[in-house]
Amino acid sequence: MNLSSLTTLDSNLLSTPRCRAFKAHFRTHVSRPRNIVVCSFNPPAASSLSVAESATHKSSRIDSLSQVSGVLGCQWGDEGKGKLVDILAQHFDIVARCQGGANAGHTIYNAEGKKFALHLVPSGILNEETMCVIGNGVVIHLPGFFKEIDGLESNGVSCDGRILVSDRAHLLFDFHQEVDGLREAELAKSFIGTTRRGIGPCYSSKAIRNGIRVGDLRHMDTFPQKLDVLLSDAASRFRDFKYSPEMLKQEVEKYKRYAERLEPFIVDSVHVMNEAILEKKKILVEGGQATMLDIDFGTYPFVTSSSPSAGGICTGLGIAPRVVGDLIGVVKAYTTRVGSGPFPTEILGQGGDLLRFAGQEFGTTTGRPRRCGWLDIVALKYCCQINGFSSLNLTKLDVLSDLPEIQLGVTYKLADGTPIKSFPSDLRLLEQLKVEYEVMPGWNTDISSVRNYSDLPKAAREYVERIEELVGIPVHYIGVGPGRDALIFK
Repeated sequence: MNLSSLTTLDSNLLSTPRCRAFKAHFRTHVSRPRNIVVCSFNPPAASSLSVAESATHKSSRIDSLSQVSGVLGCQWGDEGKGKLVDILAQHFDIVARCQGGANAGHTIYNAEGKKFALHLVPSGILNEETMCVIGNGVVIHLPGFFKEIDGLESNGVSCDGRILVSDRAHLLFDFHQEVDGLREAELAKSFIGTTRRGIGPCYSSKAIRNGIRVGDLRHMDTFPQKLDVLLSDAASRFRDFKYSPEMLKQEVEKYKRYAERLEPFIVDSVHVMNEAILEKKKILVEGGQATMLDIDFGTYPFVTSSSPSAGGICTGLGIAPRVVGDLIGVVKAYTTRVGSGPFPTEILGQGGDLLRFAGQEFGTTTGRPRRCGWLDIVALKYCCQINGFSSLNLTKLDVLSDLPEIQLGVTYKLADGTPIKSFPSDLRLLEQLKVEYEVMPGWNTDISSVRNYSDLPKAAREYVERIEELVGIPVHYIGVGPGRDALIFK
């Protein structure tokens, strides 16, 4: 199958004649692995809600969220966090990014259905009354940042006075991106699979304390010396990195212009955030990447360079743990990951390709095809333990609509059958373990127009409620399509 043509396929692939091949393949090759348990879960029947009752339920669900709430990823990223943030942002005063950089791609749609791919700018920007904050834990590539702003402005989204950038955030330079590529080339077959956006090298500069922060742009008299240290360090480390005095001169001139343009955005974000908390403003934190990519808790070294889990909120924004309230974990109805690293529930071959077609699983930032597999309950429970989620947002449930049966990876076992109690840190063990699956019936009908939970097919409700039962966290939000309105409030 030619993966280069995937982006041209319609997102409703499973509704097309290709669906027959999709079903047949899963029946024949994928649907019944060796370690399965057929699930006969029977939840109580749901009662129908009127449109008015549904709207009231939605409002009540959102209004009950705490003053400082967060939306974080539960898998290896790409779960659809941006859409939920965009919807919730209408009820919050501030939306803040706390970590990561332009490697975090969020695809969202406005009220008219226009698609926006955001990377550094928080997803709350589409809501006119929302202030967006880029916190100290974020690394910022200014050329990309301004390109993003220009793109928003050209599409009628006003950014003037609505984006604040922390003076403590670190600057990501073009050379960081070049170094990222050189580093990946060195690793050869053991490459990490980064987006090559320079995120790791920039955080490395931060960690070894020769990084340059946004606030340094206010001191252009010392900026050239600091940049020279950074560039010289890269040149000494990588033989193929070419550095010259002319290169330094050009970069300094470029950043003089950037400094002038960025000045109106720069704030002491720690002061801004804590003043907002004292003023009882509602704050929504938008996480980038996800817990399984956390540099401490993810599948190290195949991880990102920051902390996309709950702890990153406090360190990336300068707010106290006690003020952080409800955290919503976003999880796909199946599992995907980009790049290298272990993936216990991965579906290999044509089955994975067809699921990728159906879900249009290609990176917002890179366009890379994502690896696809069944929902991994063991990894999900692990993420819930770390973050203390109050609820979950299950996304892309509609993608599974035409499968004759659906599997849940519920247990990890050693080769001798011994169960593994938690998600292991040992990559060799992760590659060798066996996954035990539960098999649930599919619902074989389009659910993309459903807006009330009670109107979902029984099998779809059983799938959602089985996830709740296994994980012990309620699913309050269910995505059934890409649009703003394609969200069920349970």
